[in-house]
Amino acid sequence: MSEVAQQSGGWRQSPIVRKALVVAGFLLMIGAVLVGPLPGPGFIILFPAGLALILQNSQWAKRLYVRFKRRHPNKGRWTDWGMRRASAKRREELSKAELAEAQAGDQQLAND
Repeated sequence: MSEVAQQSGGWRQSPIVRKALVVAGFLLMIGAVLVGPLPGPGFIILFPAGLALILQNSQWAKRLYVRFKRRHPNKGRWTDWGMRRASAKRREELSKAELAEAQAGDQQLAND
């Protein structure tokens, strides 16, 4: 493996490491369900961490997640925001731009 690949996280490209991270993600999600009834923020921390590990390292999970987001856009928006995904930031900027454009159009109609 080249030095550049090692510096840019090339170790995560190994299939064994990726599978281990997916398993760790599932274990975190199971642990979240187990500690959910206990007082404290355990579920809120463990579940998103496990979900993030799975989504970063599994293609089938990404496809399933995209299907989920298409069926439930509001829930998908919250998940993207919670995971600090770039797609959530792009969508938020687009919606702000569309809102500003619509308000500018309304202002122009009111002035005419």
